[in-house]
Amino acid sequence: MIPSIASGSAPGSNGQAESLLVLSDVHLGSDLNDHPQPDGFGKRSRSVDRDLVGMIHHYRRTPPPSGARWRIVFAGDFVDFIGIAILPTTESLATEPNVEEREHGLGNAADHALAKIRRVAARHTDVFEALAAFLAEGHAMTIVHGNHDVEFHWETVQSEMRALVVAHAASPEIAAAITARIDFAPLFFWAEGVAYIEHGHQYDAMCANEHPLMPLSPLDPRRIARGFCDVLLRFVVRPTRGLREHGHENMGIFGYLAFGAGLGARGLVQLGVSFARAIIEMFRLRSEWISDGAKALREEHERRLAAFAIARRMDLSRITALLALQKRPIIRTIHGILGSLLIDRLALALTAILALAIVGAFAIHHLSPWFVAFVVAAVVAAWTVTHRYLARQRQIDPDAALRERAGRLVKLFPAAFVVMGHTHIPVKMPVAEGQATYINVGSWSEEEDQADASGGYKAARTHLVIHTAESGPVAEFLTWESEIGPKSFGG
Repeated sequence: MIPSIASGSAPGSNGQAESLLVLSDVHLGSDLNDHPQPDGFGKRSRSVDRDLVGMIHHYRRTPPPSGARWRIVFAGDFVDFIGIAILPTTESLATEPNVEEREHGLGNAADHALAKIRRVAARHTDVFEALAAFLAEGHAMTIVHGNHDVEFHWETVQSEMRALVVAHAASPEIAAAITARIDFAPLFFWAEGVAYIEHGHQYDAMCANEHPLMPLSPLDPRRIARGFCDVLLRFVVRPTRGLREHGHENMGIFGYLAFGAGLGARGLVQLGVSFARAIIEMFRLRSEWISDGAKALREEHERRLAAFAIARRMDLSRITALLALQKRPIIRTIHGILGSLLIDRLALALTAILALAIVGAFAIHHLSPWFVAFVVAAVVAAWTVTHRYLARQRQIDPDAALRERAGRLVKLFPAAFVVMGHTHIPVKMPVAEGQATYINVGSWSEEEDQADASGGYKAARTHLVIHTAESGPVAEFLTWESEIGPKSFGG
């Protein structure tokens, strides 16, 4: 049987044995966007919520394979805080919105996040009702922090999440019990020997946070530190008509130019201005990390790491070894910012064009045709080699990094299964020379106008059931089908 606490899972449960139900990347609230968009564009698929509610009710009524209850574990990005773009209203906020927040939407200060989670609960009432019913049956829930819902760092936001679920309880007695069954895990959930679960964004330099237990801005600790993906989403994606949250990060420079051309001259200029402002913001954020505030933040994070280890009866060296596996945020380096935004390759192309123009200018009267041909070939060859090198340095897809880290994580946190999300791509494969299995549980997030489109992104609706048998831990990798229920994924 799986203990709900085993040396490092989320605190707050009573230690009874459980079966685990794991899913990731639900992205509730992803279509809460006050920026003008084409009718229907970017709206969250209604079928996803119907299926999610159906799945929760199914397992609520189904006895767990082992243990006394189910624990549903959302492995990150349950709520899409950074994707929510709701503009400030007359609502009273203790943290006055700054210029950027007035333009792009409420930020990630605690009270701003509270306004967002309330809008999410109103938008997804059926999901919150289903969770309340699930918990009222005696089951439990853990929310692992992801890069889109790092706002769960704020204790007030955790309390509000509990309250919004409890609001659907049938009685005060049940409400109190439900509150005690909701946990939050800032780093990971671990049932020793059975399952290690985290979101996986800390192995993605574009989404990683410098201090996961203290993810605050060095110069404004009322707010959470922004990363590359956060800035790009707020400055470029959300305000741009027709640009999608999912998939934009895979577009190359020619893809963005083609998209911009489709917006017309004015739209192309606005897109260019948005990118320029995003670049300026990233360099501004980078400068924060060389301030005295950054040093104080690092020291506080080290104190919190020590307290985290003590609370979970774990050697601090194990936690520091985990952090050593995580990637440094790409926003910390000039090369990282330029490379991720394709500025380095744009500069390379302009340099090559300038070199060819200079050669052409001198060639008319001063250079032989053979020498000109040689120089042109050399410039083209240098551009090709350098371009390919820079392209290899720009790692957009973190899937390989998550797989590699899974094999190393299992040595720090012994488990039969290492489970992550983040990539939205379901994966199941052996790691650590077959000693464990890495599973990426995919996503539950798709857009209405893409759900049935040929080649459009469609959520896998995958989830994982982990329990114990006489032979040891067992994981069933499943997908949900509305007319059938849970079905073996891939078969």
